[in-house]
Amino acid sequence: PPGKKVLIVYAHQEPKSFNGSLKNVAVEELSKQGCSVTVSDLYAMQFEPRATRNDIVGRLHNSEEFNYVVEAGEAYKRGALAKDIIEEQKKVQEADLLIFQFPLYWFSMPAIMKGWIDRVLVRGFAFEIPKVYDAGLFKDKLALLSFTTGGSKEVYTKGSISGDIRYILWPMQHGIMHFCGVKVLAPHICYAPEFVSEKERKEMLVAWAQRLKTLWKEEPINCSAEWYFE
Repeated sequence: PPGKKVLIVYAHQEPKSFNGSLKNVAVEELSKQGCSVTVSDLYAMQFEPRATRNDIVGRLHNSEEFNYVVEAGEAYKRGALAKDIIEEQKKVQEADLLIFQFPLYWFSMPAIMKGWIDRVLVRGFAFEIPKVYDAGLFKDKLALLSFTTGGSKEVYTKGSISGDIRYILWPMQHGIMHFCGVKVLAPHICYAPEFVSEKERKEMLVAWAQRLKTLWKEEPINCSAEWYFE
């Protein structure tokens, strides 16, 4: 719907990649709907993935012993986080929907995207104990993980060698997104795009565009262990 704000956090080194095409389809389709779309292209930005002392500008809360979670949280309160973190937080703050677009690496997100999570979602901004999960600070936001795999769909089933794809989603969807209160939409998974025909890849892109047309009408998934493990 017009007026909705979307942030696409995108991690792929090659603009001509299939992930790049998925990202472009999302930008095009959502813009057509009148949404305002922002892309954080992490590799192009040369985003720093490491959570270090450099993320805190000026004095430390405790100069005796460095505790990143505490220091970043305190720096957030006094507006003393590094400029790149503040810029990303502003994008997150404004977004109604967060789309994470990436290739699955080692059953997880690429390091540069995990680093974005580590540095941007600081205490006080994204979570505050006990304001987590259903009481989380981001309970007005939606998130969707859109990713590609190396293996085929059959590989990611309960009886198969890799196990159910939902097991892999637990740390990312539940441990990060739901923890911050975000409502999670069903993931969008493109299985093994490099091993299918050009025609099938085109069909995958069309399917993604189709889904985006009615995305705002979707109900979030049931954010409980049952969804992942039953």
